Amino acid sequence: MKAAVFHELHHPLVVETVAEPRPAADEVVIRVGRCGICGSDLHMTEEPAFGIRQGAILGHEFAGEIVELGRETSGLRIGDRVAVAPLRGCGRCPACLAGEPAWCANMALQGGGYAEFALATERQCLRLPATTSLEDGALVEPLAVALHGVALSGLTAGARVLVMGAGPIGLGVAFWARRRGAAKVVVSDLTTLQEDRARRMGATGFVQVDGDALANVNAALGGAPDIIFECVGRPDIIAQALEHLRPRGTIVMLGLCTAPDSFVPFRAVSKEAKLITSAFFNLGEYQAALDALDGGAAPPHAMISDTVALAAMPAAFEALRQRTAQCKVMVRPG
Repeated sequence: MKAAVFHELHHPLVVETVAEPRPAADEVVIRVGRCGICGSDLHMTEEPAFGIRQGAILGHEFAGEIVELGRETSGLRIGDRVAVAPLRGCGRCPACLAGEPAWCANMALQGGGYAEFALATERQCLRLPATTSLEDGALVEPLAVALHGVALSGLTAGARVLVMGAGPIGLGVAFWARRRGAAKVVVSDLTTLQEDRARRMGATGFVQVDGDALANVNAALGGAPDIIFECVGRPDIIAQALEHLRPRGTIVMLGLCTAPDSFVPFRAVSKEAKLITSAFFNLGEYQAALDALDGGAAPPHAMISDTVALAAMPAAFEALRQRTAQCKVMVRPG
């Protein structure tokens, strides 16, 4: 089969022919229909902290059709269309049984979506309703990540929310924050490239980050934010968030920052700020994201800015390292 393969840090992925996957007893083989390019994959190909090995096939936001079953599978059939929850746990420990495979001692992030075929365990596969497209199936994972952050925040109806960063996760947070009753949601970013998408996803305002960002955010929200979602993942963002936050407000960290960072603890203590970190999602949130898409929620489709064939995928992947009007680029391997 054809796959986009990782060879070394700071080098583009290479489309080449590799062996087709064969399923273990509890696995299925999926013909990948769509796979979203995720910012975390960009980080993985640049930063040694993630430990990606030569020959790896990345891509964890994928959906497709089952074409082969392992001998111990029983709940799925060939031809089923599925979205794949990319958190592979043991399936037996208390965390897995509670629908929290992210906290399984054996958890691994499931890749493989940048290829014509991919493996997953049966328990990772969520059957898509007939009314849900494979494109929707590939949106479930980033929407679930965003929902997890919103759920952890304790957001209540009427809240004033600032989302720092207008990438797919930030836009997903804006969607869920409004859906869960936030009165006002302002998205901030260095450029206005994603302003229209942010508003289509539910943002009530958009602020370009400059010297007046603090005043502009407060003006757009009608006061200091109750909750701030950090969806940038760069040093100094937490310090900026603390300046924006109201006393006794909450900051939720969703951005992936692998570089050392610092802030003045007194700024946090003086406001009794609550700092929460958010990673992954649970299977209930994954189902809730699918239910929202199957229920006709149109705004998430605004995130999709392009769909490319596998042959064009490495160039599209590299282009996302620069700020452009692109948002969520989908790969169509077949």
